[in-house]
Amino acid sequence: MNKTDFLLRLKLQKGIGYVKMLRIASQLDTDDVNISAIQSMALPSALKEASFAALNDQKAERMIYRIKKQCKVLTFFDSLYPEKLRQIYQPPLILFARGDLTLLQREIITIVGSRLATSYSKIVINNLVPSLVKKHLVIASGLAKGVDGMAHTATLRNNGKTIAVVGNGLNHFYPMSNHGIQEKIVENGLLLSEYLPDTPPRPFRFPERNRILAGLSESVVVTEAKERSGSLITANLALQENRNVYAVPGPITSQLSAGTNELIEAGADPIINFELKPERFDNSD
Repeated sequence: MNKTDFLLRLKLQKGIGYVKMLRIASQLDTDDVNISAIQSMALPSALKEASFAALNDQKAERMIYRIKKQCKVLTFFDSLYPEKLRQIYQPPLILFARGDLTLLQREIITIVGSRLATSYSKIVINNLVPSLVKKHLVIASGLAKGVDGMAHTATLRNNGKTIAVVGNGLNHFYPMSNHGIQEKIVENGLLLSEYLPDTPPRPFRFPERNRILAGLSESVVVTEAKERSGSLITANLALQENRNVYAVPGPITSQLSAGTNELIEAGADPIINFELKPERFDNSD
């Protein structure tokens, strides 16, 4: 059995979460996973038993066939898996995708911000995105309300390429108001998730996906964000992973600028003229 199918079988097993799956995956030093390979793994007996159960699960074969019919499956061991993502803390072992996987090999900028963003974010994004698209950069975001939707929409409108990393399975549309945008991204970009296709959206999954948004990118841009917001989680993760972080300054009277102003105070580069510092990008004009 190949590694991809074995990892999918582990993913489908009850009681095997990320930590256990990572421990098993770290022992996979062969492309052909079989009984002998599992027996030779330096694992506790409980994890070996779980691995044998996954290997021999007859129901899993039908489920995996269905998954592969619905989407593409990319694992940590595949050549198309982005190197930057491999380097982060707790990289996703499996990614489910619809669209153009080659976008993962290009330079990516993540744009995030408040779900309750004002017209200020829209103005900034509509003026910033065309210059990024002109530099052939891929724009990533989380397909949420507010800034995420603005970033995806502006990129598509300017004939650019965009990646949406969602906090649910690919068979769900969340929020429903972004249903149309999601379909356009599948046609003209890439839709990405670490969750099985039928996994519904849940609040705790969105902070989890933020590490992917930060890990994929060369840089993260935050437009508007309150203190202690999800966007700041993404920005802080980006800082931890040594990515460039940009923030849009705003009035000190605005709660939605409190987070971005704090980021600038902490060392993020302020965006002051609808351009990111060109020396950050090797392919700048």
